[in-house]
Amino acid sequence: MTAQKLDGTATLKTIKAELAERIAALKERGVVPGLGTVLVGDDPGSHWYVGAKHKDCAEIGIESIRRDLPATATQAEVEAVIDELNADPACTGFLVQQPTGLDEFALLSRVDADKDVDGLHPVNLGKLVLGEPGSLPCTPIGCIELLQRHGIELSGAEVVVVGRGLTVGRPMGLLLTRKSENATATLCHTRTRDLAAHTRGADVIIAAAGVPGIITGDMVKPGAAVLDVGVSRVDGKIAGDVADDVWDVAGWVSPNPGGVGPMTRAMLLTNIVLMAERNAG
Repeated sequence: MTAQKLDGTATLKTIKAELAERIAALKERGVVPGLGTVLVGDDPGSHWYVGAKHKDCAEIGIESIRRDLPATATQAEVEAVIDELNADPACTGFLVQQPTGLDEFALLSRVDADKDVDGLHPVNLGKLVLGEPGSLPCTPIGCIELLQRHGIELSGAEVVVVGRGLTVGRPMGLLLTRKSENATATLCHTRTRDLAAHTRGADVIIAAAGVPGIITGDMVKPGAAVLDVGVSRVDGKIAGDVADDVWDVAGWVSPNPGGVGPMTRAMLLTNIVLMAERNAG
């Protein structure tokens, strides 16, 4: 068996086309969505990610508000920029690109929860726990969107999430067990005693541990869907959490890169459009 590809790049293109129509409708009503970014320092990866986000925005009609600060920027200086974007009506939503080298929880908490495009503000994570409407974390909801758009049924499915980080693992289970998804979620991590015992029974595996090749072919049920979310570097190259031999066993696999990463960008754009639509009434 050779797994089919969960193609995040193609899905991003489709979602962009759908969002462009919604943005055009907003502009007819005099509403122009705007994405803000706050970037601290010279990290090449961070600059690439921010640049890609603004390129996406330009392609579908979202205005860009970019605030780049030097690596020497202080906590107070970054907080002042956050305050500026909180107050700017042209900024529908924004994010602080991590890492900043500063107190990132304090920076995230300072963002207006209604402008939190990443869906990681403490208020929005609390709303997710409570089942209340709010911005959803981009990578986890992007995983779900990728599965659903490829016809993979989540209702009643056994889903194993590997990784317990704030951005993916922890919120993933909350999203999967909503009544709109109805999956059964098991959260594992690098200290799980027998990881393979959990993954072998899974219909879907979401690998987000940041450990290269932690999921191998002998850990996967034939025909399962496997999403590779983890990003590490091995010998200077990007490495995912899913070993190559998984493609010989699974029914579906998301490539890395080209799988979940584009979906994170797609959900960021979706969050901005949803915010603009909500503000427009």
